[in-house]
Amino acid sequence: MSPFNLETCARPNILALQPYRCARDDYKDDGTNILLDANENAYGPSLSPSSPSSSSSSNDDNSKDAPKIDPLGLHRYPDPHQHDLKQLLCNLRNTHAHTPKTLTPANLFVGVGSDEAIDALLRCFCVPGKDRILTCPPTYGMYAVSAQVNDVSIVRVPLLPAPTFALDVPAISAALDADPSIKLLYLCSPGNPTGSLLAKSDVVTLLNHPSWNGVVVLDEAYIDFAPDDASLAELVAEYPNLVVMQTLSKAFGMAGIRLGAAFAPAPIAALLNSLKAPYNISSPTSALASAALGPAGLAVMRANRDKLLAQRDRLLRELPAVDGVGRLRGGTESNFLLYEMLDKDGKPDNGVALAVYERLAETKGVVVRFRGKEHGCEGCLRITVGTEEEVTRFLEALKKTLAEVRGTA
Repeated sequence: MSPFNLETCARPNILALQPYRCARDDYKDDGTNILLDANENAYGPSLSPSSPSSSSSSNDDNSKDAPKIDPLGLHRYPDPHQHDLKQLLCNLRNTHAHTPKTLTPANLFVGVGSDEAIDALLRCFCVPGKDRILTCPPTYGMYAVSAQVNDVSIVRVPLLPAPTFALDVPAISAALDADPSIKLLYLCSPGNPTGSLLAKSDVVTLLNHPSWNGVVVLDEAYIDFAPDDASLAELVAEYPNLVVMQTLSKAFGMAGIRLGAAFAPAPIAALLNSLKAPYNISSPTSALASAALGPAGLAVMRANRDKLLAQRDRLLRELPAVDGVGRLRGGTESNFLLYEMLDKDGKPDNGVALAVYERLAETKGVVVRFRGKEHGCEGCLRITVGTEEEVTRFLEALKKTLAEVRGTA
């Protein structure tokens, strides 16, 4: 019999890994649920009706011996460099709101969602078992998951208390001063689950830290829901230690194609492109992303975004009037909102929030996200902004569910 023992063969940090979980691990899409848990774009992809996604086959018998048309070149490996796609991403972010310098494809790494960039940066800069990263909770859970996968420990400096959820710049600076093993600082702006946009001045202060030899990684997954020119992506042309991650999963409504981008100074982008798999972006992903980033796709994205922002404003007006809904915690610069659920004494309560989360999903078919265990988010649910119909159904379900849970029905 083989002496194989998984418990002693696998890396201990992988055995101890707590994988990233989402609400759909518990509540699947059965076609009738309202899914307001994952911050997707309920209006769908940013594609015009004429965007190529597949070729139509001919019914003409004479065509059976003709060469098959493959508009996406699926019989070939995809372009390993994705220069044209990178140029479209540069065109989107070259606003010159923050610098006269211009981004080029040499400033870009594209990967399978932002998660590939998160992991690639860890593999690029952190020696397993030696180096560390710094995060600012509450924040996106995959930074910690990827760090543990790579056997990299974490220094945590919490954000300032709600409702601002701003960076605690003095505390972060002191941590960087005290620990030269910190190589990466992961920041989320707008934050997840906070919805708050980080101040540019705070980010710049950390970029200019006088003694820290490390990289600031700014995750801008939700940046297109923030005010115009909020993205700091073009500042990678000014700072040698800044990486800005973005994705087509949110405002562009393209979560299914898994396309993320990391804007970086050319030397860092070159490192990331050197360590990636050679054909990490599929041809269908590249074609669909290019369509979404073209003029027609951008028009669709902006129209859908405007509809989502109108529903976000509606939630901001109507949620405070629901009995049992407490304070908005965090900002309004994203496609989700973080609200407290209150007990009968008017205090934020995790028990109430968790019960509301579960009952909404199990009895009303409405899936949101319980965030009460996150730092500074006691009693909070994170609610993705949906379509007008979805928001109407959510508000009605929330009123009934809160009354049931709080015993006031």
